[in-house]
Amino acid sequence: MIEISRYKPVMWGLAATLVLMGTGCSEGSSAGKAASANGGSAQKAPAAKAEVAQVSRRNIPLDKRYPAMIRSDAAVSIVARVGGRLESQHYKPGEQVRPGQLLYVIEQAPYKAELAQAQANLASAQATYENARRDNQRYETLFQKGAISQQSRDSARNTLATSLASVQQTKAALDSARINLDYTEVRAPTAGQAGLNEVNIGTVMTANTELTTVTPIDPLEVRFQLPQRDAFQLRQQIGRAGVPDVQAVLEFPGVSGDAASTLVGKLDFLGSNVDQGTSTVEARASFSNPQHLFLPGQFVRVHLQNMVRFNAFAVPQIAVKQGLMGPQVLVLDQNNQLKGRLVKLGDQAGNWQIIDEGLASGDRVVFGDPGSLSEGMTVDPQPWNGDHDANAQDSSSSAEAGQNSGA
Repeated sequence: MIEISRYKPVMWGLAATLVLMGTGCSEGSSAGKAASANGGSAQKAPAAKAEVAQVSRRNIPLDKRYPAMIRSDAAVSIVARVGGRLESQHYKPGEQVRPGQLLYVIEQAPYKAELAQAQANLASAQATYENARRDNQRYETLFQKGAISQQSRDSARNTLATSLASVQQTKAALDSARINLDYTEVRAPTAGQAGLNEVNIGTVMTANTELTTVTPIDPLEVRFQLPQRDAFQLRQQIGRAGVPDVQAVLEFPGVSGDAASTLVGKLDFLGSNVDQGTSTVEARASFSNPQHLFLPGQFVRVHLQNMVRFNAFAVPQIAVKQGLMGPQVLVLDQNNQLKGRLVKLGDQAGNWQIIDEGLASGDRVVFGDPGSLSEGMTVDPQPWNGDHDANAQDSSSSAEAGQNSGA
């Protein structure tokens, strides 16, 4: 028979322990409620602040640079038009020559003799013609009177026609002789810098021998290739009212900062065909080069200023972050919660990044540094303290243009 009284102390001790545990839990719960009532805000972190702006389509100024090489399509190779001994040179290599300036003289004596011979031949032909003309008049009169046959009259006419052709032929020979004599004086056909002589004085040369070159270096022209998208934007801009003219600046790499290392010109040609191999369009800019520091053949950069990208979205470059899926920006929803938005990047415009795809008008985008922010966070939006108009103009053609930035 088991004695129940032996186990009573143990059971009473267990009951006391359970009572104490229940009391402790109740006290702890009460203490937690009190702490929550008195200082609950101290345990919840405040929402992070972020500079936010509402995006809209705008006209964004762009500055683009393109590699190019200076050329001078007006450069001329000076060749001898007649053969003979090169008698004299009348310029110094590297000298700036003017149109019509005498450069060389080729031996003239043979060509003067040819000219004199041609003049004599013309005088003889004219005398023969005058005699044939008088004979023809006399034969016409005799034929009208029936004194000579028709054959005699026709013979006189033929003699007159032959003598007239001889006069014309000798006149052409005389003109040719004069031209050849003129060719013995080799003159600059255009203004530019004369090159080194290719033939020494005293050399007997044939016609079409190259003597030197004359290269115009003021003004200069530069031809370069534009991506077809840039060419499309330029076509939208050229002649458009209220848009600044595109200005071309020629930059010589390696000497930036030197005032003499740039030339200011104008874009004067934009091609009408897209190169199928490169998807580019040819363009040309002209530059005044008064100090003659830039020369044909130099590799340069063409800087097109005041280009405009119309009706585009743009955010500060600092607002774009690179994610695993590509570039993205942080966008606020209606609860001020951050959502990552994948975007397609376009051109850079100073401190701005143009967004080609991924944004819509009215989106609230974090314009500040998103480094401490992440998707899913709830933020306290603050007005962006930057200035849209410092880098962009409201689009007059967009229905949503003119909206102000705001949180």
